[in-house]
Amino acid sequence: MPDPSTLPAAMNPPVAMLVIAYNQRQTIAAAIEGALAQDYAPLTIVVSDDASTDDSFAVMQRSLDGYAGPHRVVLNRNPRNLGVGAHLSHAASLCPEAELLFVTAGDDVSLPQRCRVVVDAWLANGKKVDLIAAPLEDVDAGGRVHAVITPSDLSRYRNLRDWLADPPHVIGAAQAWTRRLLEHYGPLPTGVVAEDLIMVFRAIGLGGAITLAEPLVRYRRGGISRRVRTLHASDVVARVLKNNRHALVELPLLLTDARRMGQLDAVEAVLTARLERERFIRALFDAKSTVQRLQVVLRALSVPWSLRARMAVYAICPALLAPWFWLKRRVAR
Repeated sequence: MPDPSTLPAAMNPPVAMLVIAYNQRQTIAAAIEGALAQDYAPLTIVVSDDASTDDSFAVMQRSLDGYAGPHRVVLNRNPRNLGVGAHLSHAASLCPEAELLFVTAGDDVSLPQRCRVVVDAWLANGKKVDLIAAPLEDVDAGGRVHAVITPSDLSRYRNLRDWLADPPHVIGAAQAWTRRLLEHYGPLPTGVVAEDLIMVFRAIGLGGAITLAEPLVRYRRGGISRRVRTLHASDVVARVLKNNRHALVELPLLLTDARRMGQLDAVEAVLTARLERERFIRALFDAKSTVQRLQVVLRALSVPWSLRARMAVYAICPALLAPWFWLKRRVAR
């Protein structure tokens, strides 16, 4: 591995790795180790804790204590929890000199060549693309690599019509964004969790995006983005309401971004219909009585009956689903 201190840093664009964590005390040290091992300079490493309730921040401090390597390190702890999107935006504000920003989750590990390979690709494209994605190695808790996860080839998305016709498969843990992408559209607000989808959407409307062929991140199974099993009706309701909170932030943001691109006509009908469904769900579960909930169901004429009926069961009479979830629990044993 090249020694970053011997690289011709003056010839390289300054970049930053944003290592963000929330309640990841068991994995954050490995994520930090991967960041410190990068063979690229000049590199700023922002290690940031999102007001964890465990001792993640203490682990961060111990991992960085005594570091005397070539990289500039910034340690941050948010006084309150911002959530993924706003946390990344805040971390980016702590390294204003960086032209390229590498997203790094607190439960994943960047391979040593990650920054160098991505910067080489960015320079080869004349710094024109605004988002660079890469494949990831699927790693279990024991560190064993099982497969390579490859995101969609983002170079084929020329406009939002392409995005809508075939929504890309994206994984934010191996993305890098240009600072101009974040500055052009503004910081991600609190409530955004699908930051990878939103930033790809934004990049398509600015300088475009590409996907590399080489795996650059070890992506840990069972991380914070894992899908939780739903073995009770209450599990489904909790998941629906959690997704709903985020969708009510993200969908208006996508519509605003599309309008700014001058491509609103390509996605307005579909995104507005999705937003109406999310507003229906919120109104349904916010209603205080069965009568009010039935009124919400009957008045939501723009929402498909199948969704209205399904949500009505969860909101009004979830006991009807008890036999189904009993069977699920039996099968899951």
